Amino acid sequence: MSEALLEINHVYRSFAAGEEELTVLKDVSLSIERGEMVAIVGTSGSGKSTLMNILGCLDQPSKGEYFINGQDTSKMDSDQLARLRREYFGFIFQRYHLLGDLTAIGNVEVPAIYAGYDKKSRAERASSLLTRLGLDDRMDHKPNQLSGGQQQRVSVARALINGGDVILADEPTGALDSKSGEEMMELLQELHQIGHTIIIVTHDKKVAQYADRIIEIKDGEILSDTVTQKTEVDLDADTGPGHTQTNTLNSSKRLFDGFWEALKMALLAMSNHRLRTFLTMLGIIIGIASVVSVVALGNGSQQAILANIKSMGTNTIDVNPGTGFGDRRSGRVRTLTDKDAAALKNLKFVDSVTPYMSTSVTIRHSNKAITATVQGVGPEYFRVRGYELAYGQYWDDDSVTALAQEAVIDNNTLKELFPHSNPIGQVIFAGNLPVRIIGVTKPKESAFGNSDSLNIWLPYTTVSSRMLGQHYLNRISVRIDENTPSAAGEQAIISLLKMRHGTQDFFTINTDTIQQNITKTTQTMTLLISAIAVISLVVGGIGVMNIMLVSVTERTREIGVRMAVGARQADILRQFLIEAVLVCLCGGALGIALAYLVGVIISASGSSFSMVYSTTSIVSAFVCSTLIGVLFGYLPARNAAQLNPIDALARE
Repeated sequence: MSEALLEINHVYRSFAAGEEELTVLKDVSLSIERGEMVAIVGTSGSGKSTLMNILGCLDQPSKGEYFINGQDTSKMDSDQLARLRREYFGFIFQRYHLLGDLTAIGNVEVPAIYAGYDKKSRAERASSLLTRLGLDDRMDHKPNQLSGGQQQRVSVARALINGGDVILADEPTGALDSKSGEEMMELLQELHQIGHTIIIVTHDKKVAQYADRIIEIKDGEILSDTVTQKTEVDLDADTGPGHTQTNTLNSSKRLFDGFWEALKMALLAMSNHRLRTFLTMLGIIIGIASVVSVVALGNGSQQAILANIKSMGTNTIDVNPGTGFGDRRSGRVRTLTDKDAAALKNLKFVDSVTPYMSTSVTIRHSNKAITATVQGVGPEYFRVRGYELAYGQYWDDDSVTALAQEAVIDNNTLKELFPHSNPIGQVIFAGNLPVRIIGVTKPKESAFGNSDSLNIWLPYTTVSSRMLGQHYLNRISVRIDENTPSAAGEQAIISLLKMRHGTQDFFTINTDTIQQNITKTTQTMTLLISAIAVISLVVGGIGVMNIMLVSVTERTREIGVRMAVGARQADILRQFLIEAVLVCLCGGALGIALAYLVGVIISASGSSFSMVYSTTSIVSAFVCSTLIGVLFGYLPARNAAQLNPIDALARE
């Protein structure tokens, strides 16, 4: 095997041009020894740039062999070629190809990041190189704040950060004025004198005169290979080739450092393109806000409905005459009596029982008259239905036995009859029956019907004997023990009453069953609406993918630069994937914040309804937004990672 540093044998490079094939390099053989300064000269279209790209592992020959320090590049994959670009080559591009989002020192550090050097070492090395190149006061400046000559010097420092055995300079003076061009060539000569192998690609023969060896190429073939002079080089100089950092990170720390640097690059890219980033995450914001809000609305609705159900009394069972609500004969069924209520009271699992009958009458007090519902109930009615006393007292069993004319009124009746006075001890007329008020209940939402209804409660015996003249009940309400299964309690009540009546001439309404059905219904509706909201989330994810694909297209040159300085496909994939996930996570956080803002607005509007936020839905939203970032960000990231470095660099 040849001792040459770089050796190409019978290399051809062809490109597809429609249905034909264009051959740019034709049977090129060339060897370059360590420490040489070579100029490859030719007119535009001669193949010199293609030859440089092959020498720098940015491109590969269609046919032929290329050895770097004895290593056959034809047998290497993309990551191995990236390693060669990191270890052997430093690129000085005609158009500089600096990353606009990074400062001068940040640009210089990029190859060292991909090489796995620790933060302190690469920062010291980059700072030292920029200082030697006269840019010590420009380290924190971005490319658009630097002159052309300064940008070119930054690209030189970037080429040297990993040692730069071979410096490949593509038209190094092409974008510079004459003075800056001379300074650049003097700098390349200095690098040559301290041991770097310099390969210059130029069409300018004056620039070529700086080299020890001039290779002229035309129409893809080498016309001449002339040695003009031989410069002694100092391979021991501290900026010479092989002077690379030794503090590389171990594999786990390198992985973490690579992830951390990719995260910083992603944050920087997002910060520098705020509008694009916001538009990218807008779909995610709307989708996540929709999901979290819908779940919160569903939970709030469910709790509001269940609260109304509980206003009837918790775990209650109502026994009504007839076979059901549609039974037209139920009014003629008069078999429910207070003795049935007494029998039910003896069941072990029964907490409390109340007979019930009602009528609507005119209530008069002083010069006021209102229509209210008079309900005849037992002393335990208020426990069964969950009422609380505002002030005064309830009647007791003695009042029931004595047919006492004592009334408890609700808050609505209080407002109508006694808006500015104490009702306790006052006498009102329920129809023609005078009754004395002994208690007032606290305000309470009604589960069914109008919550503004006016209610007056009397002992059921008083209503039965003194007002209606009936001895059967309209209903019996039973509250069962909280530890007793509602369904089992209901069956025991049915069995007892069937035994007493000899037939089932009644039906039951179990509030627990209603509660369960409403819970299932609200959960189903929440799930349905959430599914619709998830669709908007998926649409948002597709939007992320589309804009990330556009971003890849816009940043193709950046990807090419990163690959040219040694980034592996995995590095590019990681950076764009992290960026996509970050966009979705930030969108998820903003979406959750928007959902909470909706809740604040609803509360501030004075509505009694409140949104109940679910921790599960919020965590799920974050997980979902992360998965969307991974799923929909993978395709753009993969496309970016699979770009050909030379094609990416050529893209404007």
